Amino acid sequence: MAFSRPSLMARGVRHSRLFSNRPSSLYTLAFTVLLMLSVVLLILLALGVFSLPEGDDIHHDRSVYETTATYLSDGNGLGKRGPQWTEVVSWEPRAFIYHNFLSKEECEFLIELAKPHMRKSTVVDSTTGKSIDSRVRTSSGMFFGRGQNKIIQDIEKRIADYTFIPVEHGEGLQVLHYGVGQKYEPHFDYFLDEFNTKNGGQRMATLLMYLSDVEEGGETVFPSVKVNSSSLPSYNELSECGKKGLSVKPKMGDALLFWSMKPDAVVDPLSLHGACPVIKGNKWSCTKWMHIHKYEA
Repeated sequence: MAFSRPSLMARGVRHSRLFSNRPSSLYTLAFTVLLMLSVVLLILLALGVFSLPEGDDIHHDRSVYETTATYLSDGNGLGKRGPQWTEVVSWEPRAFIYHNFLSKEECEFLIELAKPHMRKSTVVDSTTGKSIDSRVRTSSGMFFGRGQNKIIQDIEKRIADYTFIPVEHGEGLQVLHYGVGQKYEPHFDYFLDEFNTKNGGQRMATLLMYLSDVEEGGETVFPSVKVNSSSLPSYNELSECGKKGLSVKPKMGDALLFWSMKPDAVVDPLSLHGACPVIKGNKWSCTKWMHIHKYEA
């Protein structure tokens, strides 16, 4: 009895059935793997190896930011700081207040360390790069060497953590004292000449730390920023100078960070700022200027 061979068409049908089973096998394998992972996850949850966040754990309140700030600035430092948080002052120019950046003990330490070395403040000559006397700045001041002692190292580390600008890009801390009537007329911290940018490039940001309260006057004012000052809660506490623009009233331990350059690396003319005359009391502050590149201190 003769048997005929299967036609090519029949064989093609059988092969197509064989291949059609493969996708379903892959789906089955994937489903099995997912099922096993789910079982493992349930076991880990039951054993308490980890837990899923609950509503109270993920809401963003001030305590979260205070904890973060404490961690970032954990260079020990001196004394105990109060609750820390950042307040947005302006986006044009970019300016922020870090409340309780320094402790009371750190403020007093810097003042006492600086007192024996205070001299009449000067300004930088744009032609020679040398310090010269000027009637636009009537305060007294002095510079610490970068990393001069352990406390200063801790403060500089804290500044770097907050600004994300390396310690090596900063000039040494400058402590300033303003008595009654003393001031600093509006000016830019960035340079308009090439001579002063040879070391570290352009100044990109300034951190101004207030080492004391001021009874009256002494505000940091940004006169080019147009604001309705009379609508501010602290309007009646401002001096006439402070009412002429966006102003920040000194408070011991607070730090004002403002940027002299925009995010596109162009200098920001709105960063024009000055120190209003002290009317009553004394004003102590500490400045850190930061550059684009490493600054050879």
